[in-house]
Amino acid sequence: MDIVHDGQTLVLHGDFDVRSTMEVRTAIWEHLSGVDQDLVVDLTGVETLDLTAARVLAYATLEAGRSGHHLRLRGCGPAVRRMLHLSRLARVIEVERAAVSA
Repeated sequence: MDIVHDGQTLVLHGDFDVRSTMEVRTAIWEHLSGVDQDLVVDLTGVETLDLTAARVLAYATLEAGRSGHHLRLRGCGPAVRRMLHLSRLARVIEVERAAVSA
């Protein structure tokens, strides 16, 4: 898992699964505790998301809300969206809508 911090955006590349959840969780918490801004997690480069990773995102969303911030996901592909809906965590996690091209 490659993680790049770009201002208020955390850009992830690779498989986001149980093996990389601690690394992503640490990056999210460092941002939320160190910067007084909302956080966007860009998942454009993420092909797969497992249930453990989805739960990390859901928990981070709740924690961000408790501290007065927002966490939202950007660039969710079909596999990521499917996992969020199957796990019913899509109710908790804010996902940006993709722009529809004409």
